[in-house]
Amino acid sequence: MATYFPIEDIMTGCGKCHAELGFDFTFAFQPIVDMEKRDIFGYEALVRGTNQASAWSVLQQVNDQNRYAFDQACRVKAIELASQLKLDRMLSINFLPNAVYEPAHCIRSTLDAAKRFEFPTERIMFEITESEQVADVKHLTKIFEYYQAQGFTTALDDFGAGHAGLNMLASFVPHLLKIDMELVRDIDKNSVKQVIVESLIQMCKKLRVRVLAEGLETREEVEYFRSLGVTLMQGYYFAKPGFECLPQVDMRCF
Repeated sequence: MATYFPIEDIMTGCGKCHAELGFDFTFAFQPIVDMEKRDIFGYEALVRGTNQASAWSVLQQVNDQNRYAFDQACRVKAIELASQLKLDRMLSINFLPNAVYEPAHCIRSTLDAAKRFEFPTERIMFEITESEQVADVKHLTKIFEYYQAQGFTTALDDFGAGHAGLNMLASFVPHLLKIDMELVRDIDKNSVKQVIVESLIQMCKKLRVRVLAEGLETREEVEYFRSLGVTLMQGYYFAKPGFECLPQVDMRCF
């Protein structure tokens, strides 16, 4: 059985991690389903307030002074909760690219947490949101390459909604690409979105990047992506995020 340690103990020796956040937070978990295997691929850890407040209520408290400490604390807390919940699938963690200074140094608390909480590093996926403006794309490329070399899965989130788009994808190739929900919404009725998404999926096939459709809410959206061979899906259609719990999905319904 895993032994649980306070976050402060895990982060000892991690420099700026000692900075006081001045607020607490926790996570909700939303399943990512694999339609081909008819199973749960993993869960994305979504930050929440301890009173089930929104992610926005937490993120608005993050600034340049505490960004690094928050990013590090998020990783540790997500791994700790996943271990407590006995998660045996992929754990997807969002990270703040502008908070990572030196990849080898900043990953220490993650590796330490995985070891202490007995959570396999090969089941950790790091997501970078394409909607967050990255100050230095070359530096982000360095981070992704280092994480991939360490055995972590990498994902580019919210693709199609952000600042860099194809330019960011040209800089590094992640394992997964998550199509932004704005492109997903009502795609079965929108011919323009269909052209964009179908081209994106073909491009990902050539790059050997697995596509994940997120924000799915209707059966029509699900069936559309299924018809294109997309097997990884996420959204309210399957399950809403569970506060400090792992929602199950009845795959017999699909």
